[in-house]
Amino acid sequence: MAETISSRVGRILSGGLSALVSAVENAAPETVMAEAVAEIDRAIEDVRSELGRILGAKHLASTRLMEENARHSDLTDKISLALKEGRNDLAEAAVGQQLDIEAQLPVLESALTENEGREQELEGLIAALQAKKRQMRDELAQFREAQVEASQIQTTGSGGGAASGSGGVDGKVSRAESAFERVFEMAGNIPAGHGDTKTQGKLAELDDLARKNRIEERLAAIKAEQES
Repeated sequence: MAETISSRVGRILSGGLSALVSAVENAAPETVMAEAVAEIDRAIEDVRSELGRILGAKHLASTRLMEENARHSDLTDKISLALKEGRNDLAEAAVGQQLDIEAQLPVLESALTENEGREQELEGLIAALQAKKRQMRDELAQFREAQVEASQIQTTGSGGGAASGSGGVDGKVSRAESAFERVFEMAGNIPAGHGDTKTQGKLAELDDLARKNRIEERLAAIKAEQES
């Protein structure tokens, strides 16, 4: 059975840093990191593609609903006119069309509601994946800091003679850092200390602005509850 987008995102979000830590400890993080980051990016693109399809279906349902409601209203006026002119046959035909429209309206309304719900769900999945990507960055940065601290403690405790021994740990950390930056650059993320294309930069700025606004709204709501 094919994996659904929702279950795929759930699997990605439930993953931890253990595999990455293991790869870094073995001084070969490129493959694991590249796959982890690339899978998140692929999932985001897939969700966005599905979101585009849902938005198209939502627009179609909304347009049809408005058109059918307009037809129903127009037929009401025509029925009145037909009755005034004594044309019961025309009035009956118009009423029949109205009944057909009324049979379709609940289906169109249901489709519109379903698409709106799916739209919100997909937008939530995209936000969750972007948050997971930020979390991975933060967790790996913390891991690298812990590795550096461990190597410093080892160097201090072993004296000058341990410098060459600790160099292996320092080398692993350094290689992991550079590999991590290369992986994110290859995966399409904005590299630390470097620019990006104008479009990617604007999209990243827009994401950050939207996230900042959500944070401010949440804080304002909490403050309002506390003051009430």
